[in-house]
Amino acid sequence: MSRRRPMSSLRELQAGFRAALLDEAEARVVSEIIDDGLGASARLAVYRHHVFTSLTDALGTTYPVVCRLVDRRFFGWLADRYVRAHPPASPCLFEYGGELAAFLAAFPACAHLPWLADVARLEWAINGAQHAPGATPLLADIWRSLDADGLAALTVQVDRSVTLLESPWPVDAIWRANQAGADGAVDLVAGAVRLEVRRIDDDIVLRALPAGSFALRAALAAGRTLQEAVDRALLAEPALNLAREIRALLDDGMLVLPG
Repeated sequence: MSRRRPMSSLRELQAGFRAALLDEAEARVVSEIIDDGLGASARLAVYRHHVFTSLTDALGTTYPVVCRLVDRRFFGWLADRYVRAHPPASPCLFEYGGELAAFLAAFPACAHLPWLADVARLEWAINGAQHAPGATPLLADIWRSLDADGLAALTVQVDRSVTLLESPWPVDAIWRANQAGADGAVDLVAGAVRLEVRRIDDDIVLRALPAGSFALRAALAAGRTLQEAVDRALLAEPALNLAREIRALLDDGMLVLPG
């Protein structure tokens, strides 16, 4: 007498379905699918196609310049490999793709484009700035209410739309050269950049910073105290005008109230 195979648990079904979506050779879940006029494998193939198409489109939306630089056909092939290696962990498509820069840096087919991973880092920073929650700027009056010891030990919160990004390549120029209406021309040997990426009102702003200003802001964004940030800034640029830099932090609205 044949014995009926026990029904899989919901968790087992979900795990099997996910595995089958990412790997055509993974067929354990096929026996659990009701044909209903279309074979189980064919049904799964249709669903797999829609999943990969939607995730590829999401990556193309987040990384339009990367897509343009490699062309859409190559990007689709690259995205297929990426999705298999890094399936989404969240249902929010704008949160998908955070590992693409590291993936590109290690992807042999992109080895001849050494700047591509940093362009992806820039586009991910732009994506983060677009979706970051708003915050209330720290008022100068609150800053002035602290004594010297209080200021030195102060740890501030930086506007969550801000990303500070360094690259040996002129990634800001590459990005701008590939916007609508631009001519696409860029000097790849223009040199390294230190960028602040943030949202101001509804606009995404890319700003190149000198060494000291970048070091100060990067340290504060990393949770360093003001004294630690100042030390790093002066190490990067000994002649830095600290009073002007602190004033700029407040005027720019980069420092925000916790919450």
